Amino acid sequence: MLHDPKGGSFRFDAGALCLDFAHTGGEGQYAIFETLHQPADLGEWLAQPPLAAIMTVPVSADELTEAKTLRRAIWDAAHARAAHDPLPSGAVATINRTAAATPLTPELAADATTAGWAPPVRATQALSTLAREMIELLSGPFSGRIRECASDNCPLVFVDTSRPGARRWCAMERCGNRHKVRALRARQATSVREPSPIEP
Repeated sequence: MLHDPKGGSFRFDAGALCLDFAHTGGEGQYAIFETLHQPADLGEWLAQPPLAAIMTVPVSADELTEAKTLRRAIWDAAHARAAHDPLPSGAVATINRTAAATPLTPELAADATTAGWAPPVRATQALSTLAREMIELLSGPFSGRIRECASDNCPLVFVDTSRPGARRWCAMERCGNRHKVRALRARQATSVREPSPIEP
């Protein structure tokens, strides 16, 4: 769920957890969307499903800085791929460096029906897991389906995992519906301006 600073919220599925992470805030004009203000905010985000990585070691300020650096790298790489541009070398280096750390280790529960993450669970491990997912996304079969929302003023990026590969909008309830409303108004305005063929 993403929240608009102007009010309201909408459901947004980026199609990959690493891309969801890229939309947790930003710098400059995107600072108003920031959700990771304190180290604890990062821990809370990582603890949410589907990752559900509950930290056994508190998130540090350095890890928060590292997370924001990775987030920017994922954002830049995704937008470059969506635009069919070369990936920024700095973004690639950051993603690779973060992925080099030990990732989260899955662990089967005693009942053998559920799984979690083997302790200790640290933010650095979770970030490595996100970076590795981004590497798989950029180098895998869905690499060509990383797209930016088709709206003129929406920078959200997603990976289209649908079978037809026809997704255009960040969310149909947001930009998709706005596009439909604008198109309808444009058609109505055109029909009003055009003279009737039976008029002299």
